[in-house]
Amino acid sequence: MTSQRRVVAEVLDGDHVHLTADEVHARAARRLPEISRATVYNTLGELVSLGEVTEVSTDGRAKRYDPNAHHPHQHLVCSGCGTIRDVHPTGNPLADLPAEERFGFTVSEVEVTYHGLCPSCARSAHLDA
Repeated sequence: MTSQRRVVAEVLDGDHVHLTADEVHARAARRLPEISRATVYNTLGELVSLGEVTEVSTDGRAKRYDPNAHHPHQHLVCSGCGTIRDVHPTGNPLADLPAEERFGFTVSEVEVTYHGLCPSCARSAHLDA
C-alpha cells in the first residue's frame, strides 16, 4: 500500500465518519502535504470498487464516503447541517414491505435514511423561532 493510500485509509478510520472527497483531501494533506486531490479521488474510487467504502448521497448534497461498508446499518441525516450518523434500527425493513407493495420484485436489499435535526440545529431552530 502506498503512503497516499494509507493516509486516505487512516483519514476514513473511525465511527460515524462520512466525509466528502474534499474533506478527505484536506485531512490527508495535513498528514501528507504532497498528496494531490486527484490521488484522493482515485483512491476513494478504488476503495468503493473494492467494497471497502460506500458512497452516501443525501438530498443532493456532495457524496460522502462511509468506511462502515461491512456492517449493516442505516443513516440518520440532519436536514440542517448535513451531519450523518450510523444507526442500527431493530427489526427487518425488508419484512416490513408487504408482498402487494413489491410489484413482483425480488427485493435483495433495503436502504432506509432517517431525516431530522441534530441537537445543535434543533437548538438553533428553536432560538430563531
